[in-house]
Amino acid sequence: MPNIALELGKQAAHFGVDSAYGEQQDVDGIRLIPVAATWHGFGGGSDESGNGGGGGGGYSIPVGAYIRHGDELRFEPNIVALLAVAVPFIWVTGRALGRVIRILKK
Repeated sequence: MPNIALELGKQAAHFGVDSAYGEQQDVDGIRLIPVAATWHGFGGGSDESGNGGGGGGGYSIPVGAYIRHGDELRFEPNIVALLAVAVPFIWVTGRALGRVIRILKK
């Protein structure tokens, strides 16, 4: 039986930049390159009998796109994804700061 960790490592080598930056798209003379925040994890194992298994998963949030129109290059953020990430982050940060301040007052 092949080493599961090595097999997962070979498959994961194709992730990284390819998963964060999408293929360039040309629309009416404008070039778009989509950008995403991605993360993934893998695991595997086996026992002395040779029984083994592995698995993994990943997640991606589209954060925007690089847009080239002529000589101009700019980044356009995806406002919906930004709000979907920012609102819970700000809420958790506010709760944590409130608890820290409450503890420091005692």
